[in-house]
Amino acid sequence: MAGMSEFQSKDAEYTAGTAPPSGDAAERYLVLLNQHERSIAAYVHTLVNHPADAEDILQACRLTMWKKFDQFEEGTHFVAWARKIALHQVLNHRRAAKRKPVHTTDPALIEAIAGEIDRQSESLSSRSEALHECLQRLPEGQRQTILLRYFEDCDIAEIAHRTSRTEGAVYRLLSRIRAALNDCVTEKLSHSTP
Repeated sequence: MAGMSEFQSKDAEYTAGTAPPSGDAAERYLVLLNQHERSIAAYVHTLVNHPADAEDILQACRLTMWKKFDQFEEGTHFVAWARKIALHQVLNHRRAAKRKPVHTTDPALIEAIAGEIDRQSESLSSRSEALHECLQRLPEGQRQTILLRYFEDCDIAEIAHRTSRTEGAVYRLLSRIRAALNDCVTEKLSHSTP
């Protein structure tokens, strides 16, 4: 684990002022931030006890990412890059506030939690990719039913009306589709595991 002095020197690197992105870079930054902001926010809220503090840290993260976007390498994992910045912002906040709750005092503990979140995120990312592939394999009618239920947030009655089925038939169809998707995802993940 890194010592505090290492974090302090890295923090200086992250907070040093640089020119914000412009033109296409600014657009890429905003697109990436929009796609991944919920994940970054969940990460920070997991590491910080107080929601108001977490929001302050997220604001500092957005500003730092904006200033440092020229250092982000296209094609690399944006969320991993953002989490690295967020972790430094969390540690900065802890030092500045001089708050030392028993369960979050140690920077090593914060790093350990952050590492576990990253590992879980990789697993969820693999699962999400497998689910996306499995959804693409569904017949069009089944895919449309899934889209209505989970992406358009339609209730069973609305789906039944829009697909000319009974509510019971919609329940049975969704149950079969979920089982098929679960089997497909499980199979894909078992083949991708070394």
